[in-house]
Amino acid sequence: MAYMLPRHETEIDRLDVQHYALRAALRGNHAAPLGRPAAILDVGSGTGQWAYDLCLEYPEALVVGLDLVPGKVGRRPPNYRFVKANVLHGLPFADGTFDYVHQRLMVTALPVSTWPGVVRDLLRVTRPGGWVELVESGNDIEPRGPATSRLFELAAQLAASYELDWKGSVCNVLDGYLRDAGADGVETQTVPVPIGEWGGQVGSLMASDFRSTFTSLCPTFEARFGLPAALCQELLRAMHAECEGFKSRYTFTLATGRRSESAVAPRGAAAV
Repeated sequence: MAYMLPRHETEIDRLDVQHYALRAALRGNHAAPLGRPAAILDVGSGTGQWAYDLCLEYPEALVVGLDLVPGKVGRRPPNYRFVKANVLHGLPFADGTFDYVHQRLMVTALPVSTWPGVVRDLLRVTRPGGWVELVESGNDIEPRGPATSRLFELAAQLAASYELDWKGSVCNVLDGYLRDAGADGVETQTVPVPIGEWGGQVGSLMASDFRSTFTSLCPTFEARFGLPAALCQELLRAMHAECEGFKSRYTFTLATGRRSESAVAPRGAAAV
């Protein structure tokens, strides 16, 4: 599994800022109607902050975070568990283990060709009647100026080199992945999110997220494409001004689907 951004303390901080921005923009941590879930899985859990929020929201549920590396160190909620695994190698759980499976912003980690199989596996580990929820972004800001275009073109080239979604197409077919996997009641919604102080708290948080993202990518842009670090920083400042002046937005797509009630999980499903 590829990941375009370096893993360090700054990236952990950025992912937390991103979480708070999305929670505000999406008006909550989930769209699926969960009821009283007993077991929740967060695939690509990152820092763990989304999962920690769910631990507090559903204190009687076991919340499992799955990723290649653990999230933040320190005290964790008592109902949280971390599992180290690569989703591309298959989820290490029996069929029908979880009431709710969540995956968010894995477009920067999963090659395009792997998405159908990954979504099938998400549905496999969901119990009959349980929910899968996917949240992803495109790769564009609209409207945008020349500096923003330059930075996003470089990011697209980098994503393409990892066989990731450099066209922003995955977010447009999330519902298709869920239906092809056998999900019922599939629904999608698109949420345009402001970038910049003009958009209030959410816009400010998203602007901070974008600054941190491209600041982390500047060394890679220099090594791979010969973009001098000073010019990269200049483009970042110009992008910030463009987003403010144009009142730019970035669109996220959310898709939910339910595993059919008629699906039968095998007996003796492994405990988490």
